[in-house]
Amino acid sequence: MKKSICLYFQVHQPSRLRLYRFFDIGKDSHYYDDFENRTILKRVAQKCYLPMNQLLLETIEKHKGKFKVAFSISGSALEQFDRYAPEVTESFRKLADTGCVEFLCETYFHSLASLASPAEFSHQVLKHKAAIEEHFGVKPQAFRNTELIYSDAIGEEVYKLGFKTMLTEGARHIMGWRSPNYVYTNDFQPKLNLLLRNYGLSDDIAFRFENRAWAEWPLTAEKFTGWLAAAEGDVINLFMDYETFGEHRSAESGIFDFMRALPARILADKTMDFQTPSEVTRRHKSVSELSVPEPISWADEERDVSAWLGNELQQDAFNKLYSLTEKLALLNDPQLWEDFGHLQESDHLYYMCTKFFSDGEIHKQFNPYDTPYEAFINYMNALSDFMIRVNDALAQK
Repeated sequence: MKKSICLYFQVHQPSRLRLYRFFDIGKDSHYYDDFENRTILKRVAQKCYLPMNQLLLETIEKHKGKFKVAFSISGSALEQFDRYAPEVTESFRKLADTGCVEFLCETYFHSLASLASPAEFSHQVLKHKAAIEEHFGVKPQAFRNTELIYSDAIGEEVYKLGFKTMLTEGARHIMGWRSPNYVYTNDFQPKLNLLLRNYGLSDDIAFRFENRAWAEWPLTAEKFTGWLAAAEGDVINLFMDYETFGEHRSAESGIFDFMRALPARILADKTMDFQTPSEVTRRHKSVSELSVPEPISWADEERDVSAWLGNELQQDAFNKLYSLTEKLALLNDPQLWEDFGHLQESDHLYYMCTKFFSDGEIHKQFNPYDTPYEAFINYMNALSDFMIRVNDALAQK
């Protein structure tokens, strides 16, 4: 049986908040920086989404369906595509029409709902599932939680929502001596198959590709294919941000040339082929159950949820936000639900992270604020206004 190469890309764009001052509270309830969101979305569309989608489409056609990939596209990103760059949605539709691309389900707002509220988590998953069907005409079969966040309990909830395959991180503290290059199952629900990210090989592309100080630079398709062929196991899961291509790693770095050459190299090696996540779990049987009592993710060295909940600022914002869930359920106001969803986007909490050293550098790279404290103050101002709106609506009910 051939070794499966599973390529998966995360696509997400947050609803960035405008500078929301204390004096705006109770007076102006538009929280979003529409100009910044439009500017960034259109830039990333031109640098990443459109050229990379075209590259993948040409590769699928060239190899007559033997090249396959998977995407999860957050609802927040889909909304921005529809609003600012509908041509991006159309380019993803062309990929969907090939039958060689699997679209995964996730939380609609790329949120941390799985850590806070089973009801809100379920609501967002079903909302996202409907959005994928509406946009691309396919029904998601596999699941990827926000930032690959996973635990035994979350996996059990995902299975109850109808999914039999879930993606997560091959975190070292969970794996121990075991390899991520096999299919595993949920410790509570053995019918839920788990695909684990090989973070070493994934990060060779996503983080080390441009690093001239890296001993393996430059990374070529030939060299990388050799590493894949030499790796043990049934499946190698290469999971990364789609913005790696053209946005995080510039076209001048050769990242597009690398991806253009890689599929042919892999397919020329008769011991490997490309499979989507659902195909992988149909082909390969699980080797064992995997116990993950506490949530893991693909973020930072710790591979846990400390990127979003590691300090008191983040925990305070998280707790205040999700304390509103029951009130919102009583009101069932569409506009309040919409703002609640966008305020849940994990990026807002990520900007408040106070880590230093290597992880801190990564956080700063993706942070529009000068300090985590500015991010906290701005977010809490917006959240304070939202809480007033919720409480006022309840008083009038």
